[in-house]
Amino acid sequence: MKKGRLEAFSDGVIAIIITIMVLELKVPHSADIKALEESVPVFLSYLLSFIYVGIYWNNHHHMLYLVEKINGRVLWANLSLLFFLSLIPFVTAWMGENHFAKWPVIFYGFALLANAIAYSILALFLVADSHANSPLADAIGKDWKGKASIVIYITGIVAAFQWPIIGMACYIIVAMIWFIPDNRIERRVSER
Repeated sequence: MKKGRLEAFSDGVIAIIITIMVLELKVPHSADIKALEESVPVFLSYLLSFIYVGIYWNNHHHMLYLVEKINGRVLWANLSLLFFLSLIPFVTAWMGENHFAKWPVIFYGFALLANAIAYSILALFLVADSHANSPLADAIGKDWKGKASIVIYITGIVAAFQWPIIGMACYIIVAMIWFIPDNRIERRVSER
């Protein structure tokens, strides 16, 4: 199967996810600066989630650029990733509206963890379906960033039971790790 429909569908779903998140930002009912200050947790939640969705979109784009064709299991793995990405607006709004309280931060972490696992499975399937020396297999390598992310998410979730701020710090660390696209994939993309 050609990959064009998968890319177009994924781009559309991700665009809708971002749209839903931005629609959750409510305009203050007052022109007073105090009203704006009350929106800070909501905006910070939105900002972090926007960065995460952008990271997934960027890396998904680069990863698919390096493959020629896909199969049914890749379609399902991609759909799984899109499902977990679609949960981001819900947990983002819950966390922001509740000022980073324990349970929203824990569930936000679970959503991020589920996305990381789904993305890793998609990458695994794409690599398995290409030859051993393919540009994608070479670029992903041992996927230390993916494995480290999962460990940090789990650490953040566990820490959030006692200290939600530490959980949030863990989630921010993972975003920082992934913010700049992987040089190995960037190099392979530029070679093509």
